Amino acid sequence: MRAIRDLYGLRTLSDLARRRKPPLCRLPRLWLLTDERRLPDPLPAVRALPRGAGVIFRHYGDPKRAALAARLARLCRARGLALLIAGDGRLAAAVGADGIHLPEALAGQIAGWRRRRRRWLVTVAVHGGAALSKARLADAALLSPVFATASHPGATPLGPLRFAALACRSRLPVIALGGIAVGNLRRLSGIRLAGIAAIGALAAQTAEVQCN
Repeated sequence: MRAIRDLYGLRTLSDLARRRKPPLCRLPRLWLLTDERRLPDPLPAVRALPRGAGVIFRHYGDPKRAALAARLARLCRARGLALLIAGDGRLAAAVGADGIHLPEALAGQIAGWRRRRRRWLVTVAVHGGAALSKARLADAALLSPVFATASHPGATPLGPLRFAALACRSRLPVIALGGIAVGNLRRLSGIRLAGIAAIGALAAQTAEVQCN
């Protein structure tokens, strides 16, 4: 808890979204990514987010993905949260989402979505410098994994130094993803970040709130 106060002057991950943003900035500073294995029911975690945060709905393998996306969209609208649907523009349009999140393999679709949906936020997942360069037309890139993460246990983390170098050279906003937790945010101090994204840390925070 102290580490995040030292880094941002805040007490919790969720406090990031409460900070004042520059005029016309519509990119949330805090993002929750859903995961059907680690967070099968994302609704409680979404309810615990502060206004101004964002949600990236993945749940790729959920057979009831469309129905859950619709419920999530209603909740996000009611709570003032941005919602992006991962990898499915039709579903994003159907539920009235705020945009789309593209896996790295679909980064070539950024320009097309820019033309078709000018008001949408478009983010993309990247894992290195080459992919970050190709994502230059997006609104932001989620660069990962910064630290070791349970989502991809075999992936080699970038580490704070390499992450900082990539973020500094990037022409688009970079959001940190992968193993993000209150305990390691101090290691990102001084790095130019557009925001942070997490799964487990925000799910754990939700559980803590519900227990107290």
